[in-house]
Amino acid sequence: MTDCLGDGEGAKTPMELYEELTAQGDQVRALKTAKAEKTEIEAAVQLLIKLKVDYKQVAGQDYKAGCPPSENSVAPDNGPAASGGDDEDTVDPWNVSTTNAKGVDYDKLIVRFGSSKIDKELVDRIEKVAGQRPHHFLRRGIFFSHRDMHQVLDAYEKQKSFYLYTGRGPSSESMHVGHLIPFIFTKWLQDVFDIPLVIQLTDDEKYLWKDLTLEDCHHFAVENAKDIIACGFDVNKTFIFSDLDYMGASPEFYRNVVKIQKHVTFNQVKGIFGFTDSDCIGKISFPAIQAAPSFSNSFPQIFGSRKDIQCLIPCAIDQDPYFRMTRDVAPRIGYPKPALLHSTFFPALQGAQTKMSASDANSSIFLTDTPKQIKNKINKHAFSGGKDTVEEHRQDGGNPDVDVSFMYLTFFLEDDEQLEKIRQDYASGALLTGELKKILIETLQPMIAQHQERRKQVTDETVKQFMTPRRLNFHF
Repeated sequence: MTDCLGDGEGAKTPMELYEELTAQGDQVRALKTAKAEKTEIEAAVQLLIKLKVDYKQVAGQDYKAGCPPSENSVAPDNGPAASGGDDEDTVDPWNVSTTNAKGVDYDKLIVRFGSSKIDKELVDRIEKVAGQRPHHFLRRGIFFSHRDMHQVLDAYEKQKSFYLYTGRGPSSESMHVGHLIPFIFTKWLQDVFDIPLVIQLTDDEKYLWKDLTLEDCHHFAVENAKDIIACGFDVNKTFIFSDLDYMGASPEFYRNVVKIQKHVTFNQVKGIFGFTDSDCIGKISFPAIQAAPSFSNSFPQIFGSRKDIQCLIPCAIDQDPYFRMTRDVAPRIGYPKPALLHSTFFPALQGAQTKMSASDANSSIFLTDTPKQIKNKINKHAFSGGKDTVEEHRQDGGNPDVDVSFMYLTFFLEDDEQLEKIRQDYASGALLTGELKKILIETLQPMIAQHQERRKQVTDETVKQFMTPRRLNFHF
């Protein structure tokens, strides 16, 4: 799964984009004339819209058919292109950005993606079915959106189980704290519902997207597996797999990949993911590989030939395009649609305008950082919602909604009452920015130190146990 900002292709000239736009417009008209499938037309239109936005950003003017750009047509370098007075957040599997200091507008994103909000009714229902208090990620809206979670709970109440699937795109040896979010929550779900879990390490994806060798990508997958195992997953109920290993070892998995590939057109993946004619064919075919774990018979060692077991996918919402595609394909190849639980993004230290990235050491707190490094990064780089002077802060208070230290505490400080008191004290001016940062430092230092100790206990033999295809301790 993708989890860091992608590497862009070389910049295109206004004329190249103009020609691509003209061709895409012709393609949309041709599809409509031929009365193509609705999904194919929609995908082509979405790509046309994206190209128009790109063209305006590069050329500095709106696209008009029959009016090519002048040779000197270049957009001013003023950052992201504006789309009217209300800039739309950029959220896709490779890029997350917003101009809002509070971060992405998740309510708008729900409407845009067509998912459903996790409201109090659903949280209460999860509590009832699970038989215990909901995880604080649910209580605080960190997991905020879903697809078909009520359907999963309906089936579970009727003694029909489900399984979990999540993943990680291994682009470096060390993970950062933001990478822990889906795994912390997935472990809670596994413990509460007592169900099997598959974790996909998309080392093939990282090879296709980044300037890395196959050997590096596979090595990173194994190292990342150690961090994932250190989260406390049960080896008897968890299968972790590298795409580079498993694709060649499981005919059933690959057959599902091929079925998915046959039912998704090139225009659809271009529309969904923004691929262009200059992208390698590996990128274009990869979404089918990320989709395949959504179907239970991709894992015959766990589920046998059963293809009717529902999958629940906890992930950050930037991964949703992969699974919108998957849910569209599923009924056409005779499989149940996967359900999803979407999380918000873990912000970079510099502010919530983008998510924490493994490619920028100063934007991230890594799981390998020492207590001193954690302290220095937070004190030096964590964006503050405080005022310029102590006097102003005491008088007017700070803004916890844009303060990165407070945002991080909403993820990692489990005590609701303590968190609310910190919010009130910071907003009133009773708590200074330096004091808020100190609370965060004292929260993260022991948490990361404990993780590092658990990771030391994960041997190569432990990794081999988790990554060996086998029957899990579960009966359907």
